[in-house]
Amino acid sequence: MHVSQRRSAGIGLALVSAFAFGGSGVAAKPLIEAGLDPLHVVWLRVAGAALVMLPVAWRHRALVTRRPALLVGFGLLGVAGVQAFYFAAISRIPVGVALLVEYLAPALVLLWVRFVQRRPVSRAAAVGVVLAVGGLASVVEIWSGLSFDAVGLLLALGAACCQVGYFVLSDHAGDGDEPAPPMGVIAYGLLVGAVVLTVVARPWGMDWSLLGGSADMGGTRVAGALLVGWIVLIATVLAYMTGVVSVRRLSPQVAGVVACLEAVVATVLAWVLLREHLSAPQIVGGAVVLVGAFVAQSTTREPPTGSTPGGPGEVVDEPAGETEWLSAAGPTA
Repeated sequence: MHVSQRRSAGIGLALVSAFAFGGSGVAAKPLIEAGLDPLHVVWLRVAGAALVMLPVAWRHRALVTRRPALLVGFGLLGVAGVQAFYFAAISRIPVGVALLVEYLAPALVLLWVRFVQRRPVSRAAAVGVVLAVGGLASVVEIWSGLSFDAVGLLLALGAACCQVGYFVLSDHAGDGDEPAPPMGVIAYGLLVGAVVLTVVARPWGMDWSLLGGSADMGGTRVAGALLVGWIVLIATVLAYMTGVVSVRRLSPQVAGVVACLEAVVATVLAWVLLREHLSAPQIVGGAVVLVGAFVAQSTTREPPTGSTPGGPGEVVDEPAGETEWLSAAGPTA
């Protein structure tokens, strides 16, 4: 395939991934408001996606003995932790606000690099952190004493912290002579997450009858089974798969820009389908958060000089390194 065609296909796939990820909260919130516990909704999402991804897990079964710690950490933080905190957050605060708080993760990664790993960060990276934090202050309307539920904001921040773990683990996944394949890590992350959430959520106590009924989505009744199907097949399986494939056709920076549209999609869908309106300062603040997140992401993912093919601007057939595919295949939303 011609380079321009590959890039066009990559951008198209990245847009599909951003749209799919961005729709998870909008589909999950009606189920939560209908009476399902947020943990049960997370379990349905992760367990359902894990079943669909079983063939991929079998194909990469060597990972179980080769990188067990990575798979367990990825499942605990990148899957179970992020999703549980995020869904718990949207049960208390608007979907768009929860996702924007979660977009502090790239800025938090920079703090990890600077103060835990004690590595210098660029001036542009520091600007990204300041922008993200300043934008978030506008989103939560800090001048009015926080206009949203404090517990909900803390839960969203918990999701951001778990996403930091996802980024750090993904970076380590690319270490060594034989980097872990992204699709394999995702498949086993979902399996590990499903096992952990089964113990924590105890789905046998869930009110399964709600799935046979309907839930209110902004005044419209939608079948519960349809919402679960969307969360599992579209917002998880399709979102991850298109995200991973898109990065193989794009540079990490381009993929990161498109991935930031996820928050925009989630906010717009919540506005239209759930009637969750944001004020003008919150919209401006959200845009600033996304700009800061992108600056932070792009400055921390630049490969060293002389790196192997697959760096920014190159189009290769080999699987992208972990620090590249996570840009468009993040666990958000």
